[in-house]
Amino acid sequence: MSDTNNGVTDSAVYKTLLESTKAIPWKIDWKTMTFAYIGPQIESLLGWTPQSWVSANDWAERMHPEDRDTVVNFCVSQSQCGIDHEADYRALTKDGGYVWIRDVVHVVRNAEGEVDSLIGFMFDISERKQTEEQLLKLQKQLEEFSYKDGLTGINNRRMFDSMLQIEWANAQRTRKPLSLILLDIDYFKQFNDHYGHIKGDDCLRRVGQALQGAAVRPRDCVARFGGEEFVLVLPETDEASAKQVAERCRKLVRKLRIPHPQSNVAPLLTISLGVGTLVPEQGDAPLAFIEAVDRLLYQAKQQGRDRLQYGHCGGGEVDACQA
Repeated sequence: MSDTNNGVTDSAVYKTLLESTKAIPWKIDWKTMTFAYIGPQIESLLGWTPQSWVSANDWAERMHPEDRDTVVNFCVSQSQCGIDHEADYRALTKDGGYVWIRDVVHVVRNAEGEVDSLIGFMFDISERKQTEEQLLKLQKQLEEFSYKDGLTGINNRRMFDSMLQIEWANAQRTRKPLSLILLDIDYFKQFNDHYGHIKGDDCLRRVGQALQGAAVRPRDCVARFGGEEFVLVLPETDEASAKQVAERCRKLVRKLRIPHPQSNVAPLLTISLGVGTLVPEQGDAPLAFIEAVDRLLYQAKQQGRDRLQYGHCGGGEVDACQA
């Protein structure tokens, strides 16, 4: 080993450089699976002294239990194949906490091509992980916002369109009935004119939340269709069951007991509903189904409101509903 001009060995210079970085250098002998070296920075980061890192078992044991098996198995298999790799995991601190670590590993081979040792660097990536988690949380919130109605908090029209497409395809494949309920608050314009838009918005919120209690299966979808209209998508639901859900909607809104003195139907808020069921054929279209059920809703309103109008839609003619 040659000396530098100042009489300091090259190895000492390298050691000083390594130990002055934030990254923590280390080396493991492959045959004995023991640490040949680990940088003193490890103590300031995790609290464990360099002398306490004796074997690869110490590295594995000082890892979060949820990360351990996956990370250890991955690193061992990659090392056996002589493949450089990196892994992220939570490392245990001496005081019982955890720090996110990224281990970057280089596999060193001997003259015969066999694995001789592993050398690498540990990086503290806690801040990066925290930022990633915040971004993921924000992304999830944005996704929720994009599918939630801002006023009522229930699904919006975009979610309804997506769910109807999915359940339409499922119904075509399984040949099981799909039901749709469109409902409208009776004389809502008069309600708004009488009470004002603030109470009108509160009314929509209360109705939207109440309707969520009408369809409780995981795949049922309750959404705000637009304005004072709401919609329910009921997969694998026959005519009789769809009518029961629709009646449940009427009763739940009645239970709210929202005064509506301007209504020509009743002194309390009421709704009108159109209910349709079909098993979609290959030539049928979801939009035609929606339009058919919307016509049923119109019939319910024409016949006095505060009622439901049912139609069976099928036989290839989705718009030919018999009330």
